[in-house]
Amino acid sequence: MKDQTPTNGLRLRPAGDPDLASVVRLRDEAARWMLARGVTGQWQPGELGEDHFRRIMATGEVWLAEAVGRVVGAWELWWEDEDAWGPQPATAGYVHRLMVDRTAVPPGTGRRLLRAAEHRVAEAGRTLVRLDCLADNEPLTAYYLGAGYRVVGRMEGKPQPGGTPKSFTLLEKETAAG
Repeated sequence: MKDQTPTNGLRLRPAGDPDLASVVRLRDEAARWMLARGVTGQWQPGELGEDHFRRIMATGEVWLAEAVGRVVGAWELWWEDEDAWGPQPATAGYVHRLMVDRTAVPPGTGRRLLRAAEHRVAEAGRTLVRLDCLADNEPLTAYYLGAGYRVVGRMEGKPQPGGTPKSFTLLEKETAAG
């Protein structure tokens, strides 16, 4: 894993323990943004704390986007996701919790971060990027379809950290390595 500096001025880098409070803040702000727009089933503020992101860093990756010295975006990258996808060969990377600070970044930043995650998956030699979103979140599903993903299934009753199981739409996209 190495730092990346895309042309849009964002600095992308793997998160470390000193970044955990910033990631939790960003996630809680994204949850509040969704709730203010009527998306009630996806995320709740206070639902995930530093322990969650520390666990992800132990088995996968948490990436940050920084601008002007502060965290303005992040995503998780997992190398397996049996809860949603079942046992799978090691051909995919799984993107979770893609989020941006909408008060600090221009439109399109989320899509740039998603492309960076796709690049990281390809760099790891994996041929697919997979993700899931709440089954009834049609705007988010449309967002991922617009980014080149395709719906490949649905997972009923996926366990949630700190919450009750939910149903998700499963999406995937081939990487440049594919």
